[in-house]
Amino acid sequence: MALIAPRVTAGLPAGEADSLARALADSNDITVFVDGTVHRLPAQARDAVVDLLSRLSRGETVTVSSVEEMLTTSQAAELAGISHTYLRNMTDRGEIPVEYRGSHRRIRQAAIMAWLEKQKIAEQKRKQGKNAGVDAGTGD
Repeated sequence: MALIAPRVTAGLPAGEADSLARALADSNDITVFVDGTVHRLPAQARDAVVDLLSRLSRGETVTVSSVEEMLTTSQAAELAGISHTYLRNMTDRGEIPVEYRGSHRRIRQAAIMAWLEKQKIAEQKRKQGKNAGVDAGTGD
């Protein structure tokens, strides 16, 4: 995993933490203003913001960062449901992009998810073609 631009924020002073804790009590409704414009957060983002604010309200130091998931070939193969050797062969052929860390291959989780989606679409097309052939052969 590659850690990208972490930011550490110290816990809030006791008075501010108590005030924030009271404001958050029994509420998950968060309104965000950016340059005077109101933005409604999607549920996942809202939950992350509420979690962050809750931690700050308890006086906890918080680190915020984003992580781009980089997988070993074994992890990627397990996620894809294929063998490690088959995955390595696919990276050798350029079917799945790979990055090297020294002599070790690393694969972005997003690349595996994209490959899985392509496989799913291809399987659906095969099934549709098979069903069309069956329908045409039976006169249905």
